Amino acid sequence: MTVPRWRSLYSIDTQARTLHDFYADAPEGVRVNMVSSLDGAAAFDGRVRPISNTADHQLLKSLRAYCDVLLVGAGTIRAERYGPVTLDAELRRYRRDACGKVSLPPVAVVTHSGDLPWKSALFTAEGPRPIVVTSAQVAATYGSDVRSRVDIMVAGGDYVDPVAMIAGLHDRGLMRVLCEGGPALLSTLVAHDLVDDMCFTLSPTLAGPQPVSGPIAAPPLAVPQALQLRHVLLEAEYLYMRYQRHQSAR
Repeated sequence: MTVPRWRSLYSIDTQARTLHDFYADAPEGVRVNMVSSLDGAAAFDGRVRPISNTADHQLLKSLRAYCDVLLVGAGTIRAERYGPVTLDAELRRYRRDACGKVSLPPVAVVTHSGDLPWKSALFTAEGPRPIVVTSAQVAATYGSDVRSRVDIMVAGGDYVDPVAMIAGLHDRGLMRVLCEGGPALLSTLVAHDLVDDMCFTLSPTLAGPQPVSGPIAAPPLAVPQALQLRHVLLEAEYLYMRYQRHQSAR
């Protein structure tokens, strides 16, 4: 595997040199990590890998090392075949020594229907106990078999309330939330003004028309939300940008 060579094109932190310098200060709130092709596709044929690269995968792993919980929509869990979070020895050491976190972050799956791939690695492999975020209506349908394998977090009565969802994670002490999508979940978080930090990779690819992973029912914004650019990194023709909420916006 080749070693990514990052080059800073712009940064408000002139002392930043390593990937940790640029990204380790995860906010107590919601950070989003996403990649897009030049024509706006978040995946190709249902998967992120065709528009990603080695450096983007390294960034994904590093961002997971800085978070308290990984928040993912059910459609993305299925499409990307998620398992429990794993980190290499260097990232586990950094997570322990610099971030003060000994255990790995759990995956929190957001589901409106309750239909999840229960035989997948996420729910069967060894690792942190997953959290299923759903409505009270759906939670009532889960039996003892499901409840023995996951923690169920109710966030809303008939539907998943995103504000209650983030508040519920914070109540569990999971302050630094990393969301990896998909598009429907991201749109919902944006619509409710819950995104504090955006890590955006622009892939030098054209994907053509791609299906959206799920229905997007989030209410529209009255005006676009402006974010502050933290940095732009370049690696193998991929651009890695980080934006954050303006300090006066909270």
